[in-house]
Amino acid sequence: MNKYLKIAPADNVCVAIEDLAAGDMLNIDGADITVRDTVTTGHKFAIKEIRENEDVIKYGYPIGHATADIHAGEHVHTHNVKTNLHDDLQYSYVPVHPKPDIGKSDLTINGYLRYNGEMGIRNELWIVPTVGCVNGQAQVIINRVKSELDVSHIDDVRVYTHNYGCSQLGDDHVNTQKALAALAKHPNAGGVLVMSLGCENNQQKDLKKVMGEWDDNRVRFLISQEVQDEIETGFQMMKELAGYMSKDKREPLPLSKLKAGLKCGGSDGFSGITANPLVGQFSDWLIAQGGTGILTEVPEMFGAETILMNRAENEKVFDDTVLLINNFKHYFRKFDQPIYENPSPGNKAGGITTLEDKSLGCTQKGGNSEVVDVLDYGQPVTRHGLNLLNAPGNDLVAASALAMSGCQIVLFTTGRGTPFGAFVPTMKISTNSRLYNFKQNWIDFNAGALLEGNSMEKVLNDFINFTIEVCDGKHLKHEETGFNEIAIFKTGVTL
Repeated sequence: MNKYLKIAPADNVCVAIEDLAAGDMLNIDGADITVRDTVTTGHKFAIKEIRENEDVIKYGYPIGHATADIHAGEHVHTHNVKTNLHDDLQYSYVPVHPKPDIGKSDLTINGYLRYNGEMGIRNELWIVPTVGCVNGQAQVIINRVKSELDVSHIDDVRVYTHNYGCSQLGDDHVNTQKALAALAKHPNAGGVLVMSLGCENNQQKDLKKVMGEWDDNRVRFLISQEVQDEIETGFQMMKELAGYMSKDKREPLPLSKLKAGLKCGGSDGFSGITANPLVGQFSDWLIAQGGTGILTEVPEMFGAETILMNRAENEKVFDDTVLLINNFKHYFRKFDQPIYENPSPGNKAGGITTLEDKSLGCTQKGGNSEVVDVLDYGQPVTRHGLNLLNAPGNDLVAASALAMSGCQIVLFTTGRGTPFGAFVPTMKISTNSRLYNFKQNWIDFNAGALLEGNSMEKVLNDFINFTIEVCDGKHLKHEETGFNEIAIFKTGVTL
């Protein structure tokens, strides 16, 4: 097997699949190349002369320009490459309407059918505080439920604590309301107690307006200042919910009801070669079955945004995508922050050099399907197909945002590894086998098999079957360890 990978014919760099030492001889495209520097796994090296200010090409696209002459065989990274990106750009709609040739599957998901036709892939009992002031009381109620009730028929019992719901203004206050309303109505929850203090900015009556409709059998409300013993009252409400949930049974449901969040974190030089393309292929397959994929991490679209824009279903979706990109750049400038302060130290250590390098790999999670809609933060998805979601790249915030828009599962690719989990099943997909073997307590699926002679068809088939198993109830590593949490997008002041 080769020690390197050339991704696209036009590339002037290759990626090392294993560590290369200075003096190693390689034959690439019929030319003998001597490796001039140590090049660690996942990092790039030049396969031809690249002159100062000339573009460095990877994935068939520029990922920046050379800051000095780079000779064939030299390590190509942050020491000799700089981003080409600038501030707001002018975009033109050059429509590309891909139609992936994917057949229909007879697979189904054994899920929970909710009152509104949505599918849950878990049946969990939650407390959702409207304000951080009642986090402690909510946890006491949860502890009583777990110790005093038979909850063997429930997948998890948990309070989703946060520090918000009061002393917030403007978008911050609105984001908190949208996030908590979405959490309270999520189909993975079979029962929810919405617990308030009573004097907070996030008044329960206002939150109910944001929620719209809900199932009275599954969502209850408690205002702590209006009862003498909020712990006893809350416990009795949870007892009733748990009893109602005892009637819930899994049943075969169509793949069209599945909404998958597409997320990466701790990316490395293989993210855009193995795990992200795999998730992209899965997204295309799911969409072909009538399902939905949601792609977020807007700052990690910068540099690859035109690929998504040109796949817009129509000009309105194109215009909405342009606004999505430019508004997020404005968000950075509003706080006097650099727009292109990315990739992270871990990304760079893993071989990612510029934001274009990261974005061209990141957006591959969206596959090749048309973009059918652009969602604001906290907005429920309504259209089947590939959606773009307004949220940052931060792992906890973005994964929570995907779930808040309706995803029952988040597919999370990583080259560095992370143990966290959102409030829905968060599948960790390693980009390389070293990470998969080293962090068995974190990683659920190994896309690194694609570097070891396995075809995309085989790995995708294995991935589809594994994902169906998870949707049917198989617990992921973070569920086994109990790492589930929410993070709300905060953008403003606190009073």
